[in-house]
Amino acid sequence: MSDHPRDVAIVAFAQSGHRYPTDGLSEAEMLLPVVSEALGRAGLAPGEADFTCSGSSDYLAGRPFSFTLALDGVGAWPPVAESHVEMDGAWALYEAWVKILTGQAETALVYAHGKPCSGTLRDVLTRQLDPYYLAPLWPDSVALAALQAQALIDAGRTDEAALAAIAVRNRTAAGSGPHDPAPAGEYVVRPLRTGDCPTVTDGAAAVVLAAGDTARRMCARPAWIRGIDHRIEAHALGLRDLTDSPSTCLAAEHAGAFDAPVDTAELHAPFTAQEVVLRTALRLDDTVTVNPSGGALAADPVMATGLIRLGEAAARIHRGASDRALAHATSGPCLQHNLVAVLEGEGA
Repeated sequence: MSDHPRDVAIVAFAQSGHRYPTDGLSEAEMLLPVVSEALGRAGLAPGEADFTCSGSSDYLAGRPFSFTLALDGVGAWPPVAESHVEMDGAWALYEAWVKILTGQAETALVYAHGKPCSGTLRDVLTRQLDPYYLAPLWPDSVALAALQAQALIDAGRTDEAALAAIAVRNRTAAGSGPHDPAPAGEYVVRPLRTGDCPTVTDGAAAVVLAAGDTARRMCARPAWIRGIDHRIEAHALGLRDLTDSPSTCLAAEHAGAFDAPVDTAELHAPFTAQEVVLRTALRLDDTVTVNPSGGALAADPVMATGLIRLGEAAARIHRGASDRALAHATSGPCLQHNLVAVLEGEGA
């Protein structure tokens, strides 16, 4: 059992179909069916959750306070207790978890949305970098990921054939889901080919959290959050070893990921080489089913992708396909900021 004063679980999960692009579809229109589906699965009416928290990015939307417009798809009247993080929705889930853990709420709705196709994503993401030394050079996310992949190859940790195999496995797994496999393709930035890079989409996701017996009433097999933690690397890329992820390892340790084996891992690895780094940091062996959903390679609705990893892991527990699952989310270039959660089914 958990050492926390309250047990908190994911009791419902829903996500949109992932498309590129969704011209003419607003964030609220994209969110409404997803939020309605998640609330319906939990047996909650709109506005009935004690707390609502969302994750998105004004940079992607191209306007300030864009998250307020998305509330039209949630139902903000009567007034709801609402918060927002300028991050992937996985961090919104963390905030909601803390809210329930401390007794300030019994249920929470968490949602995230992203429309990266509205602009040039590779340019937009350069704004995450150091504003004095790196950002003025405009190194984009793919170029930085290519540096990480090359560092792994130079260290003898992987090669292009191994990376291609990771791409095939993830995209084949996604074939039974709402995504489409894609070929390896041509080089984007060496050594990364098209297949090594994420399929960027517009999309949204929502989960419902609940505490204790409330969770048991809402869901036949809740996915209990046994631990969750997030850590960050140094901002300057030159101060980091790109072949390693100590922040992921530390977050996993504090979340209890190493206390017992996991059978499933949903990893937020937008690039194939990043799965190599994460597998080592999380001590995952071949007995663990990694990214049965296809992961971020198959569909990357930026700002919702990490929340989807948590939702996909929880969904496997809900339907009895997993007993103890690990979910990972990341933000920033080259796995800069990492969140790890451990989910368990009842009696696991």
